[in-house]
Amino acid sequence: MYLTKKYLLGILITLFIQEVSAQKLDLIQLSGMVMTDVDGQPRPLPFAEIGILNTNRGTYADNKGFFSLAVQHGDSVVFQYIGYKTAFFEVPDTLRSDRYTVFQILTKDTIFLPQTVVYPWPNKEYFKQEFLSMDVSDKMSEIAAAHLAQDRIRGLMSSTPGDGGENTSLYLRQQAQNYYYMGQLRPMNILSPIAWIEFFKAWQRGDFKEKEIIQCKRCCLSLPLYQN
Repeated sequence: MYLTKKYLLGILITLFIQEVSAQKLDLIQLSGMVMTDVDGQPRPLPFAEIGILNTNRGTYADNKGFFSLAVQHGDSVVFQYIGYKTAFFEVPDTLRSDRYTVFQILTKDTIFLPQTVVYPWPNKEYFKQEFLSMDVSDKMSEIAAAHLAQDRIRGLMSSTPGDGGENTSLYLRQQAQNYYYMGQLRPMNILSPIAWIEFFKAWQRGDFKEKEIIQCKRCCLSLPLYQN
């Protein structure tokens, strides 16, 4: 009786090990690359989406198009990439190895949208009314010329605050200049002839009409100017 139980236990253990081995062999490590054809040459598709159809299992390719995913016999693998046609790969039931390599080629999916023309008026009748009522007198040209006057543009340039990108660029340039002269004295541009030439040119152009501190953009010269 004891030997019979021992044999039965051994048989059960053997069957369990075979079942576990069969389940392990059913899993296949599917690896490969997702690529496309560009001028006859294969090019990887970085971060392509790879998933198992009708499941929540999947992965993404790396920046070189390589992927690795655990699948089973009969699984349908879906390859997706924005702007490309979806491709499917059926894992064969005849595979005996636990590893398989796939090089999946995706083709571009070209979608032609209908032409859309945007008009500022609902129909031609509104356009006709607006065209006939349009003011083409010299007053409009005078207003446009006034808006394009150099003194007006110069005034807007001096009063308009800088945006985020401009302020960031100015700050980084100042920091770079401070680091460049760290531990030493800065050069005195007041003795530079180029700085004085730029100063007198600006004075002759009439850039300074009131008392202010002048900062030459090219020579970084700072001098007070007084108007008589």
